[in-house]
Amino acid sequence: MEEISKIYDAKKSEEKWYSYWMENGFFHSEPDGREPYTIVIPPPNVTGVLHMGHVLNNTIQDVLVRHARMQGKNACWVPGTDHASIATEAKVVAMLKEKGISKNDLTREKFLEHAWEWKEKYGGIIVEQIKKLGCSCDWDRIRFTMDKDMSDAVLHVFVDLYKKGNIYRGVRMVNWDPKGLTAVSDEEVNHKEVDSKLFYVRYKVENTADEWITIATTRPETILGDTAVCVHPNDERYKKLVGKRVIVPMANRSVPIIADEYITMEFGTGALKVTPAHDINDYNLGVKHNLAIIDTINPDGTMSKEAGFYIGEDRFVVREKIIKDLTELGQVVKIENIRNKVGYSERTDAVIEPKLSMQWFLKMDTLSKPALDNVVNGTIKLIPDKYINTYRHWMENVHDWCISRQLWWGQRIPAWYCIDATKAACREPIVSETNLEKCPHCDSKNIRQDEDVLDTWFSSWLWPISVFDGFKSPGNKDISYYYPTNDVVTAPEILFFWIARMIIAGYEYMGKEPFKNVYLTGIVRDKQGRKMSKSLGNSPDPLDLIAKYGADGVRVGILLCSPAGNDLPFDEGLCEQGRNFANKLWNSFRLITTWKPEQTEPNEDAIKNSVWFKNKLSEQTEIIEQYFKEYRISEALMAIYKLVWDDFCAEYLERIKISCRDSFPQKIYDDTINYLETLLKLVHPFMPFITEEIWDNIRERKDRDRIIVAGFPTPDKYNTTLVSHFEEIRKSFVRNGRNLHQQINLPLKQKLILVSPDPGTIGVSTSDMELSGSIYQGEQNSNNGKDKLSFVLKDTEFIFHLPEGVVLDKSQEKEKLKKDLEYNQGFLRSVEAKLNNPKFANNAKPEVIQNEKNKKADAEAKISALEKQLENIR
Repeated sequence: MEEISKIYDAKKSEEKWYSYWMENGFFHSEPDGREPYTIVIPPPNVTGVLHMGHVLNNTIQDVLVRHARMQGKNACWVPGTDHASIATEAKVVAMLKEKGISKNDLTREKFLEHAWEWKEKYGGIIVEQIKKLGCSCDWDRIRFTMDKDMSDAVLHVFVDLYKKGNIYRGVRMVNWDPKGLTAVSDEEVNHKEVDSKLFYVRYKVENTADEWITIATTRPETILGDTAVCVHPNDERYKKLVGKRVIVPMANRSVPIIADEYITMEFGTGALKVTPAHDINDYNLGVKHNLAIIDTINPDGTMSKEAGFYIGEDRFVVREKIIKDLTELGQVVKIENIRNKVGYSERTDAVIEPKLSMQWFLKMDTLSKPALDNVVNGTIKLIPDKYINTYRHWMENVHDWCISRQLWWGQRIPAWYCIDATKAACREPIVSETNLEKCPHCDSKNIRQDEDVLDTWFSSWLWPISVFDGFKSPGNKDISYYYPTNDVVTAPEILFFWIARMIIAGYEYMGKEPFKNVYLTGIVRDKQGRKMSKSLGNSPDPLDLIAKYGADGVRVGILLCSPAGNDLPFDEGLCEQGRNFANKLWNSFRLITTWKPEQTEPNEDAIKNSVWFKNKLSEQTEIIEQYFKEYRISEALMAIYKLVWDDFCAEYLERIKISCRDSFPQKIYDDTINYLETLLKLVHPFMPFITEEIWDNIRERKDRDRIIVAGFPTPDKYNTTLVSHFEEIRKSFVRNGRNLHQQINLPLKQKLILVSPDPGTIGVSTSDMELSGSIYQGEQNSNNGKDKLSFVLKDTEFIFHLPEGVVLDKSQEKEKLKKDLEYNQGFLRSVEAKLNNPKFANNAKPEVIQNEKNKKADAEAKISALEKQLENIR
């Protein structure tokens, strides 16, 4: 066994143990007779680097996996990365631009060569960073959403759903990303509240001398695509105008004034310009009223030839120009400053442009029903359950999913078009899993494949099935054993992107749920409440934190205050607290190694202390296991933290040092080692490195005798009376004794003399006396003339004399006691007022009322004790 280092070396331990676990296959899983425990990682983008959200998400997953592994389950945590079509293509285009190459100058095949080259060079960065955190993924099973088997599964599902009539192709209004040059789904649009302007522009009523109708718009650049003006049929201001026509400014186009109940009379002027090509609601009005469609904005956000003005200029530049030109024409009535919500692409942060486009869609109405029912009925649990209503609302109002993207990086849509199209059948897309060389209907070789790729989520929604080759090899041993998985941990913002869609796919292709529990994390925020992001510069680099505080310290720091579903107000001080906890564990271990056990019988005080901690350990183990069952991970960590720091280090070890000062019995030493090993097992899921390091140093270990697979503690029977006695009597005695010292500014080494009663009568031990800074001498040396101090514990007054030569400053002490008495009397009045309030008494839960009654009883006991202390020093 190596000599124990004075200071714990986190970096050395992390490198040593992660390599050891990997080399010895502790993370790897194969189907066997044990109960499986399975998690599939939310695949991070292949473009990504570790950020604090990843740290939170992956730490929680690792805690769950390590806990299950220690329970003897066959734990399988499947890692992987997502090809991230939009983000990766943007990275590759930027890389090529630096080399002076334009994507437009390359063939699709040549571009994909560059994309794969980029992926191989940079795509594994986040995987290596996740390892630094200590994540025990089965790296032998790592998958990538563009692996051949994974892509084959995607194409298979597309063809299958098309044949079932669930996938169709058509022109519809979509969210267009002018920077990414692709459609994005509703869920990929972030709506931000921004400062905008509302422009009031007047349109001349046709064939009138000077009659106008004024509209209000935030997007004057789209005026050039107007094909109607719409008013509410009940709006008295405009009834006489319905059926007439107006002239679109600048375009000089005559368009009708129509009436529709869709209009909100209170917004703006109550008159709406209708631009069917550039707004989904306008499009629907256009369809209903048979309006023309004029597309005035190019895919890259510049004005098109159809606009007739500002051709090739950016839409936002044109916004300024057209208002200037309209002002000169006398058609701008006024401009107001407003706040409104604008859609931004999640991937490129470009302002979304609603645009009519030929796309592929997946019908969601029927497919989504099992995914809704089985969350509402509890088959799949959302943790916390506050998200069920949000989920239900989304699923009940689900739109068809636009699954095509105008990119090259991704799974290319397996549809072909016959250019000759000599027969009616070959005028429709020809969908096939295998590459086609000729049209199956007319044998023409003049065919081309669809240029678009599938939405990245169309691959990751199959993740729990495809990672186990459930499409390639249905019913294989892996899919049969590991599916359905147990838990999935994710952020609420992809509840619909990913979770809902995985559930849909699970019921469609496996006939059952893909997982049993969905643990939804909060958002990591800074001290000001802002979401941590690179753009704000308010997010630390997790690798810098790991270098500074150790992986264990960072893991503890991120989990100390992160209950499921609640945002985490992150402060680097939390990681420092985690590192301090690691040091506390290390120092307690080092202290124990300095003890030299002897073959002697333990004294009564040592036995009492050992028996108390054994019972406390069992009690807390039961509580901690219940927290795990309820997915209260942060609370489990806090319970372990207090058990180690307060109960083991501050209470048990301190008492043992006192009770075994003269001789250290072998039995007490063995008990202490056993307690430490149990604590290490409890801590291990949260702090894997330091626990394995200490575990290895406690005693000689065989290769498979490692804490990573040691059994997670199960509680023994425990005596609740014994545990509560320690809290209520022994611990309180120490606290009250120390408070007396503090009140009179007396160092603990100067012992107060306990006159009465005999502390043994209520179970106060020798070590309690020493820790409280007191010594029992009884009444034999009592002198009524001596200054007295006291406190009350369980209706028993403990009376102390000052040590020889110490004189009490009565006026100062009385002043302190009076202030304490006034505070507690005020507190009691507030509690009594609450209890006497009929509204509270009739509506509060019984446990809440009981809690207030407990506060009242505590306050009354403190008041009684303070009054007696004041009486003693008069």
